[in-house]
Amino acid sequence: MNVFRITHKKWSEKLIASGYAARWNSNGFFVIYAAENCSLACLENLVHRNGFGLDDDYCLLTINILNAIKKTEFHEKDLPNGWNENNENGQLICRKFGDEWLRSQSSCILIVPSAIITNEKNILINPNHKDFVKIKLQLSQPFSFDKRLL
Repeated sequence: MNVFRITHKKWSEKLIASGYAARWNSNGFFVIYAAENCSLACLENLVHRNGFGLDDDYCLLTINILNAIKKTEFHEKDLPNGWNENNENGQLICRKFGDEWLRSQSSCILIVPSAIITNEKNILINPNHKDFVKIKLQLSQPFSFDKRLL
């Protein structure tokens, strides 16, 4: 399965995680965020950057995840009300699930609904899992956000 990530050019040569808090992880928990398609990766960047810093110094990463790698999936029906709210409460709900997944080391991949478009999926990759070595950065290519989106 191929998944997609849009990142600044300086981070586009390898798969790395910052360890900064995001929707599905608390500070100090390392996660690589990707999406099931390029368009969702673009929307996630637009929402989280609020239109700032979306210059031409970005790359679209194509990441190959072998089908044999174990995956965990959270469906919207498995999550409590408010999980997709764009506030601290929504993020705290998701972080609880994501942090527990990371602690458990039960799988290298977590598939979650996008808070933007809930019937599309974000793909979280645990770089500290033993199966991470089987995940490959297949392609890194320049990416520009269409100016009409800004």
